[in-house]
Amino acid sequence: MGSACSRKRDQLDNEDSLHRGVTRIYCKSGSSKWLVTTFSKPAVDMQRGKGQCPSLMELCIYKTREDIDRYKTFSMLPRDITQQIFNELVNSHCLTEVSLQAFKDCALQDLDLGEYPGVNDNWMGVISSQGSSLLSVNLAGSDITDSGLMCLRVCGNLQDINLNCCYQISDYGLQHISALSNLTSLSFRRNGTVTAQGMSALAGLVNLVKLDLEKCPGIHGGLVHLRGLTKLESLNINWCKTTTDAITDADMMPLSVLTNLEKLQISCSKVTDAGITHLKGLQKLSILNLEGCPVTAACLDSLSALVALQCLNLTRCNVTDDGSEKFSLLRNLKVLNLSFNEITDACLVHMKGLTNLESLNLDSCRIGDDGLANLTGLQQLKFLVLSDTEVGSNGLRHLSGLINLESVDLSFTEVTDVGLRKLAGLSSIKSLNLDARQITDAGLAALTTLTQLTDLDLFGARITDSGTSYLRNFKNLRCLQICSGGLTDAGVKNIKDLSSLSLLNLSQNCNLTDKTLELISGLTGLVSLNVSSSRITAAGLRHLKPMKNLRSLSLDSCKVTANDIKKLQSSDLPNLVCFRPE
Repeated sequence: MGSACSRKRDQLDNEDSLHRGVTRIYCKSGSSKWLVTTFSKPAVDMQRGKGQCPSLMELCIYKTREDIDRYKTFSMLPRDITQQIFNELVNSHCLTEVSLQAFKDCALQDLDLGEYPGVNDNWMGVISSQGSSLLSVNLAGSDITDSGLMCLRVCGNLQDINLNCCYQISDYGLQHISALSNLTSLSFRRNGTVTAQGMSALAGLVNLVKLDLEKCPGIHGGLVHLRGLTKLESLNINWCKTTTDAITDADMMPLSVLTNLEKLQISCSKVTDAGITHLKGLQKLSILNLEGCPVTAACLDSLSALVALQCLNLTRCNVTDDGSEKFSLLRNLKVLNLSFNEITDACLVHMKGLTNLESLNLDSCRIGDDGLANLTGLQQLKFLVLSDTEVGSNGLRHLSGLINLESVDLSFTEVTDVGLRKLAGLSSIKSLNLDARQITDAGLAALTTLTQLTDLDLFGARITDSGTSYLRNFKNLRCLQICSGGLTDAGVKNIKDLSSLSLLNLSQNCNLTDKTLELISGLTGLVSLNVSSSRITAAGLRHLKPMKNLRSLSLDSCKVTANDIKKLQSSDLPNLVCFRPE
């Protein structure tokens, strides 16, 4: 289906598949767009003489960070200042088990130690010493055990706890949380030791608004303990299955009384059409993720009773054209994801009336040019995914009137350069994926009117040095991927002035040399750079020194070793956290 693939797409674990109804393209092989948003806690650069002059407070905090070993306690400082010092130490990875002691009894409110190295039970004494002041604690990815969790019992005002990927916490540890009746948010992703019986500890958390149990395979049968959590607005039990057990229709019955639920995620469970009938009474439910569930179009009868439903994910379900006329009942939908289903143009006929749709994902469906004629009335549409479908150039004429389109994915389709001319008038487009071998320089020339483009994926397109000259029109580009193999250093000259770039992927262009790194050395906003499978050498790494924001660097199949990159990291690129070869 679609054109020959220039790269194999990775359709693995996708925790954000409901976002805008679009399959997360960042997970595709060869792409590293995830790096633009993954790192949420960069260290603040307060080096004097560089950029904007820091405030007096920032200078004080920076100085404190430098001299942290001189201080025994911060308990006499105002809480807001102590909080900023703590945050800066964490963000700059300068906090240690020893320096942590200075924050004992400081009445801090928020301790974000998610994925911070070395956090274990020895840290819990200081953490719990914040007492009733502590409102939020993030211990995700730590080595905290059941015993360490016991310390939090004295923090009676805790409202938010994140224990994702804390693999040493079991049912016994959950019992310590049961005393924290003020909790409104609890996240416990990827824990294989908690069982249905252990979930009884959650029954007393009557103020819970958000509960995240994604990838906790042992909780089948435990949802019955949630019946009293009537304030619950968000419940995530995505991927809660093993080869022998999974969330089933019976688990849906206790949820029928949670009438305040607004967001429910139950992807990859064994819930069927029968189980969905238990959700009819959830009149506030606006987001429902059923990805990978064995439901059919028959479930639309039950879903039509959910008057607030705006986002529906039916990716990889058993939806076919049979019964698809019931889609017309979901007139309030804004986001619909039907990717990887056996639907054809006949299904799209029933979507003409979904005039509120803002996002539609038809990835890998059997959709062709004729089917797109049914989308012409969806004037609110902003995001459209047609990747791996049978859509060709002729079908794009039906999109020419969708003036609000911001993102279009045409990867692995039959669209050619000629077809791209039909998109030229859609000036609102900001993101365009053209991963297809039949796209050439001529296709890029047809898009020069799309001056608002921020993301352009030309991974498999046949772009040459000559074609890169058209990139000068896209001054707002943040993400650019050209991995055609046809670029040389001469083509990179047309990229070097795209100062808004944060991600640049030029991998598989085997003729690029160290000169390329010299040319792009002025792109100091880059967060991710990939020049793998090129002629880059260790000598060229010196040109990357000005890229202080660089966090990911891929130079696989180049004349560069891991030690070469580590030297650059230690001397000039302190923010670099991901690199290859490693």
